Amino acid sequence: MSSLDEEEPNLEKGLQYWENTPATLNGVLGGFGTGTLPRVDPLGSRQFAQSLLPYTVRVKSVLRPLAADDDDGSQSPLRRIRALDVGAGIGRVTANVLLHLVDDVVMVEPIPKFVEQAVNAAEKWKGISSKEKSVTFLTGPLQHFDPRKTVKDNGEEFKPRRMGWALPPTEEDESGYDIVWCQWALGHLSDADLVTFFKQARESLRRSPTGRAQEDGLVVVKENVCRDSHEGEPAVVFDYDDSSVTRSNLKWLQIFKEAGLTLIRDKVQEGLPDGLFEVRMYALR
Repeated sequence: MSSLDEEEPNLEKGLQYWENTPATLNGVLGGFGTGTLPRVDPLGSRQFAQSLLPYTVRVKSVLRPLAADDDDGSQSPLRRIRALDVGAGIGRVTANVLLHLVDDVVMVEPIPKFVEQAVNAAEKWKGISSKEKSVTFLTGPLQHFDPRKTVKDNGEEFKPRRMGWALPPTEEDESGYDIVWCQWALGHLSDADLVTFFKQARESLRRSPTGRAQEDGLVVVKENVCRDSHEGEPAVVFDYDDSSVTRSNLKWLQIFKEAGLTLIRDKVQEGLPDGLFEVRMYALR
């Protein structure tokens, strides 16, 4: 590894690395797929999202009546809730986080064998076999994807496939998202590509289905974070193995500001095994 700022991710080298990685939980988690991480990580993610977007809490308390308006002032959604999962891999975040929060998920993943693994597993995911929920699988790099556009308008390059709930023929293809979830993937984007994507993602966010401005759509970034420099400046660590960068907290804040995003809340993921960078969650809009 190197901490040289001039190192930039290389898309082709990154794709080559992941094409040679097994399409398994242990593979996509870098050897941490058999311990506590697969349980602790999604739990922390769901709690973080639900604390900011109460309408994503789909299990009502047995101590409270089912009603359109909850006792805490929140409201049940008046439309379907939609999320984008970028760098989605084999669908770990979609299956264990997003489908517990929303109705429809669009997954973007550049490695075909990862997408195939997700498609093969999806029938067992929450709400898919019953057709209450849906997943749309897109195969292609995030650098070529524009979240402001509909799936159709992003083009056949992404080979879209949908499972579960089907959009009625009379309805137009949807655009916009209530949650744009970015986890353990953004290290493969250069700063310039990242700023471009964040600007587009910000424009793709939907207004809250409850009408409460504080519950409007969010971009959630959950990534490894290295230390800032000894001088207290933003820093990066370059990984030659997969041609990715790990950014420091100040580096992330710098990029968010450049992209016009406002930080709503951030939190360190607790309970992860030793041997990992600090993992921090950022909620932005």
